[in-house]
Amino acid sequence: MNDADTVRQTDPVVPTPGAVLTVGTLGQASLRALLERLGIELVSVADGAAIPGSFWGDEEAGLLGDRLYVRADTPVHSALHEAGHYVCMDADRRAGLDTNAGGDYDEENAVCYWQILAADALAGMDRQRMCADMDAWGYTFRLGSAAAWFAEDAEDARLWLIDAGVLAPDGRTLRYTLRS
Repeated sequence: MNDADTVRQTDPVVPTPGAVLTVGTLGQASLRALLERLGIELVSVADGAAIPGSFWGDEEAGLLGDRLYVRADTPVHSALHEAGHYVCMDADRRAGLDTNAGGDYDEENAVCYWQILAADALAGMDRQRMCADMDAWGYTFRLGSAAAWFAEDAEDARLWLIDAGVLAPDGRTLRYTLRS
């Protein structure tokens, strides 16, 4: 069994129509464990407080250096997306990371692909739920949905992650390492 096929400890949380899974609903244990494997520290922010390093503000996750900031109302997709930026950026950008993860079009696609795969590492989350939450939040893809993009139109993102050493050559197994 590879990392992408790891059995989850619980079934995915069933979404309320129009809602996305939040860190508070998911719980932090499996998110923290995943991030620790990547050298990222998960930092909890008090309800209602501004999230340090949040590019978008509101409840969106924040990234400062190797710290990922979340509140209970932070969407899990936001936390994994920001973690994906940390994983996919080169070491020079990581060293000076402050709020804006930057990156180009290809890296952004790679981050989206990575966050879908990484969802399987979280108890109570999976790829299907991640795709549904990405769609509900307003991510846009040429084929109309995150799931369709992932299954049919993401070869460039898959190859980018393989070339970066973040994804195994099978194109489905995360290596739980950072781009060098």
